[in-house]
Amino acid sequence: MEIGVSTFVETTPDVKTGEVISHAQRIREVVEEIVLADQVGLDVFGVGEHHREDFAASSPAVLLAAAASQTTRIRLTSAVTVLSSADPVRVFQDFATLDAISNGRAEIMAGRGSFIESFPLFGYELKDYDELFEEKLELLLKIRESEKVTWKGGHRPAIQNLGVYPRPIQKPLPVWIGSGGNSESVIRAGLLGLPLVLAIIGGSPLQFEPLVQLYKKAASHAGHDVSKLSVASHSHGFIAEETQAAADKFFPSTQQVMNKLGRERGWGHYDRSAFDAARSFGGALYVGDPKTVAEKIIHLRKYVGITRFMLHVPVGTMPHEDVMKAIELLGTKVAPIVREEIAKWEADGEEK
Repeated sequence: MEIGVSTFVETTPDVKTGEVISHAQRIREVVEEIVLADQVGLDVFGVGEHHREDFAASSPAVLLAAAASQTTRIRLTSAVTVLSSADPVRVFQDFATLDAISNGRAEIMAGRGSFIESFPLFGYELKDYDELFEEKLELLLKIRESEKVTWKGGHRPAIQNLGVYPRPIQKPLPVWIGSGGNSESVIRAGLLGLPLVLAIIGGSPLQFEPLVQLYKKAASHAGHDVSKLSVASHSHGFIAEETQAAADKFFPSTQQVMNKLGRERGWGHYDRSAFDAARSFGGALYVGDPKTVAEKIIHLRKYVGITRFMLHVPVGTMPHEDVMKAIELLGTKVAPIVREEIAKWEADGEEK
């Protein structure tokens, strides 16, 4: 069971002061968070690509590369790369370069993205949303497969027997498919035999279990070894020494972000009762003391089949020292509890 962290490098206004941290400062803070995650034994750190004022990471590979030379074992991934509006050649080159700097620890999580700012920014039409992703994923995988590429699509100039460099250390460079819970996307990941990451950020996490089974069924149908495939969750949360303190620290910035997105997307008002319901044992928020969070991760593993858990922290702007403490607790307190429990299952032959 892999355990790690993901971030969108948020730069929302401070809930108390209204001040907005600079993009430069927040980016430097995230590098420190990645270094700490490596030091406390976490397995993976992901940075999501966005192209808007309140998220500072438009180039995850560059940010991850800044941390690569300061870390030794943690895997470094996008979370996600918005492949629909990107050039697969450049994406591959960026992450192959990251793979070299990190000595074989780079990954790509490819997704369509839940935000649309990158489409007009890079000259794409939203009407081509699905077609762009399918075509560009095909090219990315073709580049991964072969040094010399011949390819033709409908939205990018053709490539005729051209090399793509540098080549990564890992063979192949890991490519995950990111999904918000769409059945078509999990089937695609399964048919391609690619690892899957699910954004489990609302409702009951157990509702994702049928999607995991659908993914495995598709993979098996395509002839892939299901036992070798990984399924990850990307889930919001926060850890403190005491559960009440964790909830009280995490709620204000979470509410601010959820209500801002809610105004953009027509969601209902997000209040403390909704937050508290989501952080209950059956909810999708992983907020509490180490024992509480560990028990929820174990439950997710046992009943949904997740093999990698990524805690998305923070949601909105929080004090850097609080985020650092949450990462420390995830690595030193939560992860050992989860790993010990899963080791018992394996020893008893009860692994899902």
